[in-house]
Amino acid sequence: MDQIPSKAQILEWVADNPEANSKRDIAKAFGIKGAARIELKRLLKEMEAEGALERRRRHYLDAEALPPVTVLELLPPDGSGDLFARPLEWRGEGAMPRILYLPRQTDPALGRGDRFLGKLIAVHAEDHSHEARLIRRITASPNRITGIFRKESEGGRILPIDKGQDKEWKVRAGDTLGAENGELVQAEQTGPRARLGLPQARIIERLGDPSAPRAVSLIAIHQHGIPDEFPEAVLREAEAAAPAPLKGREDLRDLPLVTIDPSDARDHDDAVAAEIEEDGGASIWVAIADVAHYVRPGSALDREAWKRGNSTYFPDRVVPMLPEALSADLCSLHEHVDRPVIAVRMRLDAQGNKTGHKFYRGIMKSRASLAYEQAQAAADGTPDAATEPLMDSVIKPLWHAYGLLKEARARRQPLDLDLPERRIELTPDGRVRSVSFRDRFDAHKLIEEFMVLANVAAAEELNRRGRPLLFRVHEEPSLEKMEALREVAQASGFTLAKGQVLQTSHLNRLLEQAEGSNFDELINISTLRSMTQAYYHPENFGHFGLALKAYAHFTSPIRRYADLVVHRALITAHGWGKDGLDEAQVERLAETGTHISETERRSMAAERDTTDRYLAAYLSERVGTEMTGRINGVQKFGAFVRLDESGADGLLPIRSIGQEYFHYDPGAQMLVGSDTGLEIGIGQRVTVRLTEAMPMTGGLVLELLELEGRALPRGPQKGKRGRVQGRMTVKARLAEIKRGAKRRRKRD
Repeated sequence: MDQIPSKAQILEWVADNPEANSKRDIAKAFGIKGAARIELKRLLKEMEAEGALERRRRHYLDAEALPPVTVLELLPPDGSGDLFARPLEWRGEGAMPRILYLPRQTDPALGRGDRFLGKLIAVHAEDHSHEARLIRRITASPNRITGIFRKESEGGRILPIDKGQDKEWKVRAGDTLGAENGELVQAEQTGPRARLGLPQARIIERLGDPSAPRAVSLIAIHQHGIPDEFPEAVLREAEAAAPAPLKGREDLRDLPLVTIDPSDARDHDDAVAAEIEEDGGASIWVAIADVAHYVRPGSALDREAWKRGNSTYFPDRVVPMLPEALSADLCSLHEHVDRPVIAVRMRLDAQGNKTGHKFYRGIMKSRASLAYEQAQAAADGTPDAATEPLMDSVIKPLWHAYGLLKEARARRQPLDLDLPERRIELTPDGRVRSVSFRDRFDAHKLIEEFMVLANVAAAEELNRRGRPLLFRVHEEPSLEKMEALREVAQASGFTLAKGQVLQTSHLNRLLEQAEGSNFDELINISTLRSMTQAYYHPENFGHFGLALKAYAHFTSPIRRYADLVVHRALITAHGWGKDGLDEAQVERLAETGTHISETERRSMAAERDTTDRYLAAYLSERVGTEMTGRINGVQKFGAFVRLDESGADGLLPIRSIGQEYFHYDPGAQMLVGSDTGLEIGIGQRVTVRLTEAMPMTGGLVLELLELEGRALPRGPQKGKRGRVQGRMTVKARLAEIKRGAKRRRKRD
C-alpha cells in the first residue's frame, strides 16, 4: 500500500497500538515503502505541530489519549479517602482524565506529590476513566517554582519570588495555562536543567494578583504546599457534629476553670484552675478540649487532620487543622458553655515538685475567657469588672501555684532563652500598619509552666501504663554546633564550658553572662541556632531543652495532630470509650511522627517567609532611611544585620562595604579588609541605609554607614595591609579575647 493514510487512520492506529507506534511501525502497518516514507514523515510532523500527536523519543502518542504506562503524581486523598493521580504528560485539549490509584498491600506508601511510574487500565467508572497500578516509585521529583509570570510572544518567563533564586524560568506557549502578564503562578520544571540557556517550566496553577490583599500569606500557602481548603466530606462531618453529652463523663463544671490566651486568639483549647493546699503546696487543674470525641479514627475529619498535621498561623489568617465548626465552636472552651474535656489534676508539694496526678474525661464550663494582659493586671492588683469576682477563687491560687513551679523550674534549669516575639498589625486592606514586639508577662509564663507540667504528666501516665504514644523529642546539640556557639561566645567576650557532659545549665550560664550586654540578643539567637530541631517519635529520647526525661504534647489537640494521638492513647489506657488509639494507628505511629514533624517544619517555614515579606513591604516605604542594628551573621558574601526597630534581617553585601578585598574567617566569624584591616564581626553595632526592599521575596539590602559608632575608614590603616596581615589581625584579636577572658575568670 503506497497510499498515505489519513490523519484519522493514523490516530486510530496509535490508539490501538500504544506499544508499537514509531514511524517505522506506522509505515510497516500501512505498507508504506521507499519515497512514500518522506510524505509520511511530513504528515506526522504536521500532526505533531497541530497537537494531535505527541512525539516521545521515536514514538508517537495520541495527544487526547493516555499511554498504557506513564508517569503520575499522587494527589491528596479526597473526601472518601480515595487516592487519585494526575498524568504529568497530558497534552490533550479536553478535560484531564481522572485516574484512581489502587495500591497493593506490598506497595511502598506514597504521599501527596509523590511521583511514580504507573500502569494504566481504561475503565468506565462514574468518577474516573482509568485505574493505575504502581510499577516503581520515582524519587526525583521536579523543582516547584512560585513566581511572577511575564508574558512574551511565544510563552513567557517566570521570575521566582524565593529568596536566593534570581534565575528566570522559560515557559513554552503551550505550558502557560492561560496565565496573564504579571500574574502569580506556580510551576514545575520540565525536563533536565539545560547547561546553557534558561531552565524550562510548566505552569500548573494560577494564583492571581500578587498585590491583592492577603496575597502574602497565599503565596506562602502555595509555595509550601499547605492544604487550605477542606473537602466537602470533611465539612459535612464537622457540621453534623453535636455537643457531647454528660453521660459517662466526670462533671467538672463546678471547678473555677478559666482560659487565658492572647487577646486575638481564634480558639481556646486549654483551661486552668488551682487550689492552695494547707501544707503550702497546690493542686493544679489543666483541662484540654476533647477533640477525640469529634474526630474519630478513620473518619474524613481524621484523614484531613493527619494530612495537615497542624494549624498554620499567619498575620492575616489561620489555616486550621480542623474546620471552623469544630476549631472555633464545639472544641473551643468558650466561657459559660458546657464543653467536653480531658483534664488532669496535679498535686504540688511546698517546693513545687509534682507528687501525683490523675486524669479525667469530663464536662467543664469556663468561668471566663481572659486575655494575658487582663489576667496580669488582676495579679498586679488592678482587676477589671471581669476579673474582680475571680480574685480569690482563680487569680490568687493560680499565681500561688506558679510561684511553686518557678522554684521547681529554677532547680531543673531548662534552657532559658529570651527571644522577643514580633507582632505585625495589618490594616483592613491587608497593608502593614505597625510592627512591634509583644509584651511578655508572668501570665504567659504561668500558662507555659502549667502546660509543660500537664504534658509531662501525660507522658508519665502512658509510660506507666505501657501504652504506645508519640513523644516530643529534643536531642542534645552536636559537638560541631556547640563548638560553633563557643566561638561566637569567645568572639563576644564570653565563655562556654568545654570538656564535660553538656547540660542546659551550662548554656544558661552563657545566657546570664550576656544578659543586659550589647550581645544579649546575639547570644540568645546563636544558642537557639545551635539546638537540634525537636520532632515526634514513638520512642522516648528525652527533651534536652526542657531538661525532662519524658515529654509528650497533650495540651493543643485543636491545632496539633500529635496531641490528638496522645488524647486517644489516654482514652484507650483508661477505657473511656471506643474512640481511642486502635492497633492500626499504633502500627503507623512512626510514620505519623515523621509526617507531622515535616508538616510542622513546613508551617514554620511558611510563617517565617510570610513575616519576612510583610516586613519588607512595611519597610519598602522607607528605602533610603538610615537605621541602626546589630550584625548577627557573617558569610563570605557579606553580613546579616538585625534591625533594632522592626527586628527584620537585612543583607549587607560585601560590595556595599568598600572597594577593598575582604577575607572571610569562618572560625572567627569575621570579614577582614585586606587594605584597611577593617574587622566586621557578629555582635557589632552598625548604622546602615536601607537601599532595597523586595516585598515579593522578603529580601532587604543594606549599605554600611557606621561600625561601632565610627565612620568607615577611607584608606589603609598603618600596619594592616595585604591578605596575610588581614588574616593575622583576626587571629591576634581572638588571642586577645581569650587572654581577656582568662583574666576575668581569675578575677572572679
